[in-house]
Amino acid sequence: MIQFVVPAVPEFDGLFARFPDPVPTMFSLQMLFGKADRFYQLLEDSASEAHESVRLVIEMIKSPDSAKGLDELALTRRKEKKIAEQITAELVKTFVTGLEREDIEALSLALRKIPKTVEKLAERINLGHQHIEGVDFTRQIEILEQSTDVVLAMVKQLRDMRHLEKIHELNTKLQYLENEADKLMTDLLKELYSGRYNAIKAMVIRDLYELMEKAIDRCRDAGNVVMHIVLKNS
Repeated sequence: MIQFVVPAVPEFDGLFARFPDPVPTMFSLQMLFGKADRFYQLLEDSASEAHESVRLVIEMIKSPDSAKGLDELALTRRKEKKIAEQITAELVKTFVTGLEREDIEALSLALRKIPKTVEKLAERINLGHQHIEGVDFTRQIEILEQSTDVVLAMVKQLRDMRHLEKIHELNTKLQYLENEADKLMTDLLKELYSGRYNAIKAMVIRDLYELMEKAIDRCRDAGNVVMHIVLKNS
């Protein structure tokens, strides 16, 4: 641990009385960098809440007539908002950060948009659950779940940015998943336009498809921010 020791105050004749023997005041850089590490943990916590929100909405898709998932999602959103508030508060009172302030803010915002979009998806599932019976969302669920897995892994990699190839590999996978989601959306729209479903059911299903794709896009956006940070600091 690096320490800075304040030297003893000398005795001055006439102007000042003699000071007692001073106790050396030590300044620890470890304390400063401990503060910096706090941001890594908060960002990881935010990514974990985003991951948890996707897990909960997947449970809702599997059991759309249950309102329990919506309550749990609301709790997750409150946790995520609290984490965002902590990040803002820490930025105000901390002058040494492991990452640039604007990068911390950008990543925090990008991560916050994931559970926000997922919560909208859950609300629509709750409202239109009677219209999605028998609809197979398996592939969308897989892509969404994998996307949040990758985002969480990328955020954790920020603690050690020496492994650029690993982070680049994760980002490439995230871009691939987003492209797969786009292709899947096109195929699903073709099915909706075939006339197989009545108008209300088709509208509900399309709404859910679009929100799932948007949630995946939010994951891609968060991954892009992480990649930007890594490239800037490499």
